[in-house]
Amino acid sequence: MSKNIVILAGDGIGPEIMNEAEKVLSTVNQQFGLDLMWTHELLGGAAIDAHGVPLPEQTLNAARQADAVLLGAVGGPKWDNIERSIRPERGLLKIRSELNLFANLRPAILYPQLADASSLKPEIVAGLDILIVRELTGGIYFGQPRGIRTLENGERQGYNTDVYSESEIRRIAHVAFQLAQQRNKKLLSVDKANVLEVTELWKQVVTDIAAEYPDVELSHMYVDNAAMQLVRAPKQFDVIVTGNLFGDILSDEAAMLTGSIGMLPSASLDANKKGMYEPCHGSAPDIAGKGVANPLATILSVAMMLRYTFNAEAAAKAIETAVGKVLDQGLRTPDIWSEGTTKVGTESMGNAVVNALINLGE
Repeated sequence: MSKNIVILAGDGIGPEIMNEAEKVLSTVNQQFGLDLMWTHELLGGAAIDAHGVPLPEQTLNAARQADAVLLGAVGGPKWDNIERSIRPERGLLKIRSELNLFANLRPAILYPQLADASSLKPEIVAGLDILIVRELTGGIYFGQPRGIRTLENGERQGYNTDVYSESEIRRIAHVAFQLAQQRNKKLLSVDKANVLEVTELWKQVVTDIAAEYPDVELSHMYVDNAAMQLVRAPKQFDVIVTGNLFGDILSDEAAMLTGSIGMLPSASLDANKKGMYEPCHGSAPDIAGKGVANPLATILSVAMMLRYTFNAEAAAKAIETAVGKVLDQGLRTPDIWSEGTTKVGTESMGNAVVNALINLGE
């Protein structure tokens, strides 16, 4: 029985990087007999241009019926001045919420070939392998009330609500503990419990759940210290679990430890491992259409999709191995290029990964 994927290329560099990811998906689909099928829909600015809204009903319905969603990136300055409620990013937040994709997995893995591309010393980041588990459908990004209001004195005031229920914390904590069990049995929970009551509850609930996972070593850290420690000594971390806002910030910080955010994939899962898979980077409108964007994060997102939703571990590992082979060949897009390596464009990098996959099978 075939399994269905919806591809949402999105905006900016989204279509360019998705073209390369789709080549890789087609290759492994044939190589491993995965029987995957996919269709294309619109999300973000592209959907606004075509339908006037960032998440058309057709796209949402297709995503609900699919087994997985593969996303490029959304947004850009073209849509910065339209009504906030229908900007491209609102479509991304809505599809996450509508599909109940509460668990965001963001690995920060440094390929050894890119140790010199990191802004930190190679000895600090060499061997880096961190997994950040970010709660994705709650917290301050979704809390109500929110808005901008005018006070009696005529001054404008912006306000947001950071809120988490115990059940929301419990379900993301279970995901994090289970992933920690599969890795090095270490879990760090990040909060700001000394200031924010919502994260005081977060810390209490995560601590309670730890009793169900006696084989996992749980520790806690305030978010400001965690941000500092990620730069000071990042290899002390294995799995990190935190809320929506802190997870957004820390995962981008961790991404830069690896040399480029263009290298990092992500997965957003529901309770049944249905997921939306996307690169951690944005739509990069400044380089859109120039053929220089790094497609590897999107290609590696395909690997995560095969692993977590379709249980196709061999195919996932083949993609990751192929990416390593390409880096061994010295091929680099501009974001990871350094002296002594070969600078290539988006399409050439995608073709190189496909060729490496084909050669692996021979």
